[in-house]
Amino acid sequence: MTSHDLLTRARLLADDLLAPHAEQVDQEGVPASHIEAIKKSGLLGVSAPVSYGGSAAPGAVARETAEILAGACCSTWFVQTQHHTPVMTLAKSELPVRESLLGPLSRGELMSGVAYAHLRAYPRVPVRVTRERGGWRFEGTVPWYTGWGLNDVMLLAGVTDADEALFAFTEAREQAGLRASAPMRLAALTASRTVSLELNGLWLPEEAVALRVPYARWAKDDRPKPTNASPAVFGVAAAALALLDDDTAEPLRARLDEVRAQAYALAEHPVPHEYLAERLALRTQAYEVLMKTTTAAVVAGGGRSLSLTSRAQRLAREALFLLVQGQTAESRAAHLRALAAS
Repeated sequence: MTSHDLLTRARLLADDLLAPHAEQVDQEGVPASHIEAIKKSGLLGVSAPVSYGGSAAPGAVARETAEILAGACCSTWFVQTQHHTPVMTLAKSELPVRESLLGPLSRGELMSGVAYAHLRAYPRVPVRVTRERGGWRFEGTVPWYTGWGLNDVMLLAGVTDADEALFAFTEAREQAGLRASAPMRLAALTASRTVSLELNGLWLPEEAVALRVPYARWAKDDRPKPTNASPAVFGVAAAALALLDDDTAEPLRARLDEVRAQAYALAEHPVPHEYLAERLALRTQAYEVLMKTTTAAVVAGGGRSLSLTSRAQRLAREALFLLVQGQTAESRAAHLRALAAS
């Protein structure tokens, strides 16, 4: 395990607040008080620049922090994890919005959501962006937006007529040209307050733009991200192992540690576009261990596992969610090939 002040804070938050209330949150929704605790903890700035109030912690710390939060309450982890993409987008940006938002986001004064996964559907364009009145007009549908009613701002993306990926910030609330659906009822993580967004002429000024690049360049940079195993997978699997006796848990823990070490070694590789096939294979192996551990926890719990108050049952549903979270056509195909071959 890594030693870092942020990890100490994450463990305290997990042990004192998140884990004790996880079953209640699963049924009732992530409360604003959980988000306030996350904001005050400093964890929202784990990877943010020190000069803007963040910690600029090593990748190993960011990954282990995610494991701790996801293992304690996957719904809360999923809401707050959206925040880190906007922070890193601003950290790399040279546009004016960096100076207005990077500090508040790094310090946890504001929390951001994201609405950009639909870009991976290209050449289908769910959200089209066009020039209008010195700014940008957004039209279309964002299929998934997490943290509605909990986030302060959102990073919204679309594709321009010139085939550029354009990302801009706006307040995370209903406004002219932006309407949210009712919160979705999902088999897992309904608590994360996920909605779809209808964009009917949402206008954002040029100063709101954080990134504007050719789509092909954005896609090339994005491609390695969904090939890596998610730290949340290891966090939920570890939480399931804690529900098992030693004889059952020991071989599963050994396999989990092995896959985790290999996956994280590749995550540290300085060239993210290398070893993509190996990364996808380890991502699939991590899912395999996740399903075994959470299934074992359900079996060990017997009939009690069918209760909605059962931790094992909650973890098993969260595992189902993680199987498709961040999924792309490439990662889906690799996973299905592995399942067919097993």
